[in-house]
Amino acid sequence: MTNRSLAATVVLAGFLSAPAPVGATEPGLAAWQAEQMPGGTVAWRGGGLVIEDVGGSTIWWREKLTAPVEITFEATVVMAGGPRDRVSDLNCFWMAVDPRSGDAPFAGGLARSGKFSDYDSLFTYYVGYGGNNNTTTRFRRYDGTAARPLLPEHDLGEPKVLLEGNRTYKIRLVAKNGRAEFYRDGERIFTFIDPQPLKAGWFAIRTVRSHLVIKNVVIRKPAD
Repeated sequence: MTNRSLAATVVLAGFLSAPAPVGATEPGLAAWQAEQMPGGTVAWRGGGLVIEDVGGSTIWWREKLTAPVEITFEATVVMAGGPRDRVSDLNCFWMAVDPRSGDAPFAGGLARSGKFSDYDSLFTYYVGYGGNNNTTTRFRRYDGTAARPLLPEHDLGEPKVLLEGNRTYKIRLVAKNGRAEFYRDGERIFTFIDPQPLKAGWFAIRTVRSHLVIKNVVIRKPAD
């Protein structure tokens, strides 16, 4: 997706319009590529992406993004007595690239299983919101190694920055002017000034052992 196309955002069926792969029957689901451990499901229901996960999943937005860019979406961690319902792990990657190739991280030969450690080799911005059984909210700038650096100021655990079941959050991810930012319901939770900013890459929803509903994804150039 080019900056020119980002300037004019078009939303279709709750998601930004994207090319559908051959054989796709659900236009909303066709905008995404799932990498998921056995036992989980990804579906399009009620105008949204529904993830019910067991062992880990990363659901990629198919289009490559170029900074400056802003990604917004609504997310709910479902607690309704289902077998996958757990208040934990509303996570995301953005501006993700695989150092082995200029292709998408989920392209043939690069695709991963959905297991969390499979993604250590990426360069990416990452937020684990309500991770570790909803005890931590963390920002990391992956450096392509298993280190997954974590600064003290990016390791939060106060209840006000953890998850609530069945609450719909508006999430905003930003990459612009060498900064990565994460907002929840209009509040900026993380800012990172990157000495080697990630200027282009892919966006994904990430979770494990939870039930998420993702709606109203919009990708556009941020306001000045």
